[in-house]
Amino acid sequence: MITLSNVSKSFRTSKGTVHAIQDVSLEVKLGEIFGVIGYSGAGKSTLIRCVNLLEAPTSGSVVIQGKEVTNLPAEELMQVRRKIGMIFQGFNLLKTATVYDNIAIPLRLTDVDKNEIDGRVTKYLRIVGLEDKHDAYPSQLSGGQKQRVAIARALAQEPELLLSDEATSALDPETTESILELLLKINAELGITIMLITHEMNVIQKICDRVAVMENGRVIELGKTVDIYAQAKHPTTRRFVNSTYHKELPPSLLQELKETGPVVRLSFVGGSTSKPVLAQVSALFPVSPNILAGGIIQLKQEKIGTLVVHLNGDPEETKKAIAYLEDQGVKVEGVEVGDE
Repeated sequence: MITLSNVSKSFRTSKGTVHAIQDVSLEVKLGEIFGVIGYSGAGKSTLIRCVNLLEAPTSGSVVIQGKEVTNLPAEELMQVRRKIGMIFQGFNLLKTATVYDNIAIPLRLTDVDKNEIDGRVTKYLRIVGLEDKHDAYPSQLSGGQKQRVAIARALAQEPELLLSDEATSALDPETTESILELLLKINAELGITIMLITHEMNVIQKICDRVAVMENGRVIELGKTVDIYAQAKHPTTRRFVNSTYHKELPPSLLQELKETGPVVRLSFVGGSTSKPVLAQVSALFPVSPNILAGGIIQLKQEKIGTLVVHLNGDPEETKKAIAYLEDQGVKVEGVEVGDE
């Protein structure tokens, strides 16, 4: 669906050149929900704007549905953009227009027939659950309802790709949950590919099939969401994953515990989440497992759990216990000071 190859974007400022994106390559597959996560300044907003050429890359290529779009003439680029919907954090609704007109005006500007406009507005207001807000004004809507209008406006263009630029970051947790459920519904029922950016790991957890983690304009880790949760490699990625579990170990405690045995992170995926492996470890080996932190969460399609465990025992016996855990399908990773 989308292929970015060695995409870079630089801006010249009074203080010098800013390299917002540096040599980013990734692919978004047809029909998936692909997330890009990073802290403020990571380059994720610039990246998503390069997808629909709101920002022209300094170098590299953007291919959408097999077509290179970075150097298209203006008219051809406009045709490509009509197949790309976009929703923003700030909603961008016209304050003096009704909900109906906020959705209809962009369609009028592209010469869609009036009867077709009526049909689309009705259809997509129903999909986002706002069919009763047809004549309301933005000032009469909650934040979540405004975002639903913005989503309906994007869908009314009947795009093949939907881009989401921090669409939930201005919303409270309950409203965020409902918007994420709506995006899942749109992806499943309409078959629209979704690419979203966020700084919130719970968004990735809830709806994304795959994720790219960005830092300083580069993609530092990329993979299936379940794999990123189970075995994050980069320290920044581990911080994002750990923020979901809310687990932090004081460095002094970690150092003290390691004197009597290793501290390990155990990751359980799917069926392994229900296995009583720690009870089995203590029964089979002269090792005392001490659970320090952890939890189980539901990803889009799978359950995944993590435990941080101190294995108190003889070094040779703890090695045997770790080998047993791995044989049971549990991913085991040593925890060092600064990891948590």
